[in-house]
Amino acid sequence: MADRLYLRHSTDKQTDARQRHALAPLLAAGAPVYEDPATSTRQLSLDRAGFTRLLNEAAVGDTIRIADAARLFRSVADILALRPVLIRRGLHLRVESGLLSGIDLASDDPGTKMMVNVLAAVLEFQRDMISENTREGVAAAEASGKTLGRPAALDPDQAAKVVEAFGEGTAVKALARQHQVAPKTIRRVLDAAGARELPAQLDVLPDPATAQQPEPDPVLTLDLPGLLADHLLARGDETVRTALASGRTIRRGQGHSLRITAPLELHRTALQQAATLATDTASPAERKAHRVYAARITDAT
Repeated sequence: MADRLYLRHSTDKQTDARQRHALAPLLAAGAPVYEDPATSTRQLSLDRAGFTRLLNEAAVGDTIRIADAARLFRSVADILALRPVLIRRGLHLRVESGLLSGIDLASDDPGTKMMVNVLAAVLEFQRDMISENTREGVAAAEASGKTLGRPAALDPDQAAKVVEAFGEGTAVKALARQHQVAPKTIRRVLDAAGARELPAQLDVLPDPATAQQPEPDPVLTLDLPGLLADHLLARGDETVRTALASGRTIRRGQGHSLRITAPLELHRTALQQAATLATDTASPAERKAHRVYAARITDAT
């Protein structure tokens, strides 16, 4: 028969220091410890991970020891569900401090059963009173004009800018980096403004058949100076080279041009890929050819 210690506290801001003090002799003796940190009493003990592990590892005759009854249960429903399980498994339950110390709360005799039910009712009443007092305190604070909770990470002007930027396509993580806050803060601001909500009815979405479509890229026929054509046929990407291969050579005296018909974007891409011919390292003729082609693109648009 072994002792098994159970510890629980309700929030991540609480500690189990007081419980460990009450259980100090057992801890010093090396009794195994099972914990459910930051776990509300509203979650039944049989649904808690730490207590479930304790039950799975306990043997007949073992004793579960807790610092006070509220660490394990605070409602009639909880103790009524817990006691039959402990009794079937042959386990004992003892509280180490207070009036209940020394009593096996898992005993099946009528006197213990009555006392446990009364205790659970008192603890449930205590929990309800705490909740009621909290609600009354919040209402009184709000009535007096006090702002409850932590200060907002973003002021109203910043929140408005976040909503506007999100509507223009800025990502949530980018907005979080810009304002030096967590992404969840940005999401809360957007959700409060309804910026991430989808339309309630699908029929309010624009009809693709009638929605305004972007204008197609215009197709232009331009003469590409021969110096640029030769450069691009050797160094341009495959798309540009394919367009040049379908062009028609135009002879002008000792020089030539390549007349090509292609979308405006391809002409601009070709001009960009020939950018080295506009630098000081290029010959005067090459720089002139680049200026001529750039002027033709500008004039055509």
